[in-house]
Amino acid sequence: MTIYDQALSKEIAQALLNIEAVFLRPHEPFTWTSGIQSPIYCDNRMTLSFPEVREKIADGFVQIIREQYPDAEVIAGTSTAGIPHAAWIAQKMNLPMVYIRDKAKGHGKQNQIEGLLKKGQKVVVIEDLISTGGSSLKASLAVREAGAEVLATIAIFTYEFEKAKQGFDDAGIQLATLSGYSDLIKVAVESGNVQEEDVALLNSWREDPSAFGK
Repeated sequence: MTIYDQALSKEIAQALLNIEAVFLRPHEPFTWTSGIQSPIYCDNRMTLSFPEVREKIADGFVQIIREQYPDAEVIAGTSTAGIPHAAWIAQKMNLPMVYIRDKAKGHGKQNQIEGLLKKGQKVVVIEDLISTGGSSLKASLAVREAGAEVLATIAIFTYEFEKAKQGFDDAGIQLATLSGYSDLIKVAVESGNVQEEDVALLNSWREDPSAFGK
């Protein structure tokens, strides 16, 4: 898992805090559907409503793709949150776009990938958030199973769980993000969103989410 530009990472982390796409509550954790207690809540769909933020995110994606994956032929968005970002990137780069459902439709052509994707094409998959990585990896593998080549999966933000990194490493798919949990905490402390004494607690969640709050 790679964050390519630390300055951009902090800019995006600050932007996510500013528009309340991200909340940090180390002492009043959120509860996930799995029952895990989490000091962070991330809803990157909020970025859609802020033109300056979504432009910064799109430009960041384009920068990474042009510098690291210049052979990309298709931009693929994950359903649903990755779709709009993939559309903006594809428009900026004048590239074809497809999107990936979480599973194949149960009717019609029963497509899992919508749009024209040809065998052998080189694809960058766009995601909004990397948590444990399961759904993101599933989407990338669907592209591979369709006969295309996944150059990388790139997301706006990552919780930096080792499980996600390991899953992509095992599949042989590169994983990159514009920003991540570590930089978010640094920015949150600098901007006064959280206190310095809470940093150790916040870091403990990333190391072992199941033990947080117990």
